[in-house]
Amino acid sequence: MPHIDLPEGLHGIRSAMAFRPHTAKPLNELAEALLRGPSTLSPGERELIATYVSSLNDCYYCQTIHGAIAAANLNDDEELVKRVKHDFQHADISDKLKALLAIAAKVQKGGKHVTPKDIAQARQHGATDLEIHDAVLIAAAFCMYNRYVDGLGTTQPEDEAMYRERGKKVAREGYVAASQGYLPKGPDASTPETNDGRS
Repeated sequence: MPHIDLPEGLHGIRSAMAFRPHTAKPLNELAEALLRGPSTLSPGERELIATYVSSLNDCYYCQTIHGAIAAANLNDDEELVKRVKHDFQHADISDKLKALLAIAAKVQKGGKHVTPKDIAQARQHGATDLEIHDAVLIAAAFCMYNRYVDGLGTTQPEDEAMYRERGKKVAREGYVAASQGYLPKGPDASTPETNDGRS
């Protein structure tokens, strides 16, 4: 049961975003930039970072939906996503991504847990400063997204088919475009005083 009166028929972060379109817009744009924008890390690799951090935060909705988006970007390899969540050091991913996931795990605990040794190891495996930057920001952002989803007590059904379908849609269309179906449009959509998402 959500802690506040969220729109019915939507789950997880989608219900919170529909409730507050004014903040949903920049949150979706941040996800789009981080996970789908120009990068030497593939969308699938970036989604794996988001999924892994969400699993560390025990956010069922985020780890499941982003795991589905990751799989959709990785030739539907759902087993790889599961391996990354449970033991990424033995998953079939690059050493560079393993080093970035290790940094992301430190960020999830707290930014000060990241050490010069962690950064050096990532660089040793070929990570650029931009890739390190983005791994840290993805991890930090998903701590926020996870707490947003769970802090409002959003509904998080255990329907793998639903997440799989939604994951394919987001992988295909992107975060901003995929949100258009449930966010209000028009001049009032960005004004919190006139539209709280429940109309």
